[in-house]
Amino acid sequence: MSKISEEIENLTIELVKVPSVNGTEGEGHIGNKMLSYLKEIEYFKEHQGYAFRVPLKNDKLSRGNIFALLRGEAGQSNKTIILHGHMDTVAVEDYGALKKYAFDPKILKEKLKEIDLDEDVRRDLESGDWMFGRGASDMKSGDAVHLVVLKELSKRVKEISGNILFMSTPVEENEHNGIIESLDVLEELKRKYNLEYTLAINNDYICPMYKGDNTRYLYTGTVGKLLPAFYFVGKETHVGQCFEGINADAIASEVIREIDLNIELCDEYKGEYTLPPSVLKFKDLKESYNVQTPFSSYAYFNYTVHGESPKEAAEKLKKAAERAFERVIKRNDDRYKKYCEMTNQKYESLNFEAKVITYTQLYTMAKARFHGDLDKELESYEQKLVDNRVDIREISLKVVDKVFNIYGEKKPCIVMFFAPPYCPHNTLNADNEKENEIIDKIKESAEEIKKQGINEEFKVMQFFPSLSDSSYLRIDDDDEGIESLTSNFPGWDKVYKVPVNKIKKLNIPAVNYGCYGKDAHKWTERVYKPYSFEVLPKLIITTIEKFL
Repeated sequence: MSKISEEIENLTIELVKVPSVNGTEGEGHIGNKMLSYLKEIEYFKEHQGYAFRVPLKNDKLSRGNIFALLRGEAGQSNKTIILHGHMDTVAVEDYGALKKYAFDPKILKEKLKEIDLDEDVRRDLESGDWMFGRGASDMKSGDAVHLVVLKELSKRVKEISGNILFMSTPVEENEHNGIIESLDVLEELKRKYNLEYTLAINNDYICPMYKGDNTRYLYTGTVGKLLPAFYFVGKETHVGQCFEGINADAIASEVIREIDLNIELCDEYKGEYTLPPSVLKFKDLKESYNVQTPFSSYAYFNYTVHGESPKEAAEKLKKAAERAFERVIKRNDDRYKKYCEMTNQKYESLNFEAKVITYTQLYTMAKARFHGDLDKELESYEQKLVDNRVDIREISLKVVDKVFNIYGEKKPCIVMFFAPPYCPHNTLNADNEKENEIIDKIKESAEEIKKQGINEEFKVMQFFPSLSDSSYLRIDDDDEGIESLTSNFPGWDKVYKVPVNKIKKLNIPAVNYGCYGKDAHKWTERVYKPYSFEVLPKLIITTIEKFL
């Protein structure tokens, strides 16, 4: 093991030992730990203003973004490589009885030997080549690699023409507040030092695509994410007259059946496909038990995109909801007809209509009926919900519910809208000469590593398949698509905002290398040390040399 890889491994253990679960004060502690490491580097002792922390605005958990700027002293180049990643992790409840050891890789390793494990996990544990622990893969190891690489390059600052900017952000695992607020700092540094952001290298974890896959994937972009949500309105009735109404939960269930894991809704871009949509939340809005059928319910989905615009996604999902709604109506009518035959009652068609509208349509109709300033009314309502610390997805729902009641329509209906978060998609376009040069340099860097006798199989892909902070460094959605998103997004710019124009102005090409790991967000999370601590830092340094 080289001195660099040994330091990376030790630093990874130190970082894992600082619990930094998303939504806790630990996110602030891990940031301070990173800053302390940076300030012990000789370069930053001499240039104290170049390593710093910027607190998140109005954050009760004292979280902040960490930055460190290394300015090359060989020539006057303004080219700047960003090394970035996130510092938070998901929670540890999934560890069960091992929960108290989740942040200590050495003790956890011994405890895992005492329990029954899957064959693959047991093999990795016994090999000694894997480090287990929450955040070991996602992504404390990636942070450690970046920090140690920066330290090594600081020793060669007189040989470097250009700049390297380290950046680590909290709140990646849900709302991405850290990276969004970092954009102001990126703009400020760009102005202050006349930086030209040439490339951003994220180090979020990479993993096998299938069992037995040992390929090391290099991603030249990141998948986008939308959160399409549906507000379902039925026609309530007493269960003793169940056929006289239509159950909102039944409508919701059929829409979920239509959309959830539907591979026809995967988005294809130049041979790469997204995963299909997955339902993330479903509930009806009855607050207590009674024998009235549910009047309204609610669901939202994880929906990933490669090139599809929010407008295209909305059109596809609206049609899917219409198909599902029509099936519910037909099924209810067929069952009612059979019930009438069985009980010798007179049958008459139920005559419900499958009506699906967007939030924009609902808002327009409600505004025409509202006496007063609807925008002001909604803004006041949204602020009240924010003050009461209501989850921002629930705020979107409550706004739709309020607007629907203002509209006053009592017929069955589905309202489709978008809720937070919005993660823009982006990728380098090989048809663009400048961007193709970046792709070529990444491929050349991988080839140089292989020429050093390192037996690794690399493959360049267009989209990092998991959600990533890299979404907020560049946006490929056009203005029409973004307008379709924001107009159907309750609370946009008031409760939730992505600084689209700022991102477009910065327009930073963002790639992902990443430590190689398995089972992120699972209690068997682990990182493969030989690649992550030995090969990856060499690949990053080689890439930086190619660009600077």
